[in-house]
Amino acid sequence: MKNLDELFATLAKSTFRSSFQLHDKDLAYLQEKGLSIVLTHAEDFISKRLAPAEIANDGKQTPMRGHPVFVAQHATACCCRGCLQKWHQIPLGRALTLEEQAYMALVLERWLRDKI
Repeated sequence: MKNLDELFATLAKSTFRSSFQLHDKDLAYLQEKGLSIVLTHAEDFISKRLAPAEIANDGKQTPMRGHPVFVAQHATACCCRGCLQKWHQIPLGRALTLEEQAYMALVLERWLRDKI
């Protein structure tokens, strides 16, 4: 897991990662529900879609749009286990620890906070 300042500096250099922005609908949802509720959704998505050791549809489990967390996951490379390995040095082939899940939630929170 990376230092968040270093991670966000590296993500900013990626044309693909830095292209993700919240559209009006996602921003309105985030403002209406509040960051704490949206982060609860993030924790649920992480535990169900990323935490298991084996994911049948890895690389396709996170939609590109439809929820502010999905956009944040792609922007921060927290969208699939392959990206977690490449960008965050979290190994494939094993379940995520609670510490790793909490780290991902912090990454998503920081990105979302910057968009409010």
